[in-house]
Amino acid sequence: MHAALCQAIADTNRISILYALQDGPCNVNELVKRLDLPQTTISRHLKILREQSLVSTQRKGSFIYYALIYKRIIQALDIMRSVKLDIVKREHSLIQSNDPA
Repeated sequence: MHAALCQAIADTNRISILYALQDGPCNVNELVKRLDLPQTTISRHLKILREQSLVSTQRKGSFIYYALIYKRIIQALDIMRSVKLDIVKREHSLIQSNDPA
């Protein structure tokens, strides 16, 4: 269960899409403009996010809008980013403390 969810968010494009959707629903064309990615790339990654129940869809006229199902996913991404920053700081500190100069 954890692995499937982590795999769904283990791509920089999917992370960018999730962050873009935190402000509200968007259609593919809006995401293409906001993220400067090809439409096929956006669509492929949205499919994966939808399959993992991270985004929902709603048709409005001829457009399909995508929205976050769980806003907590943004909190989870922020926590992971914070942990990674702590790891980098720790590694940098260890390198500095072992530097003979």
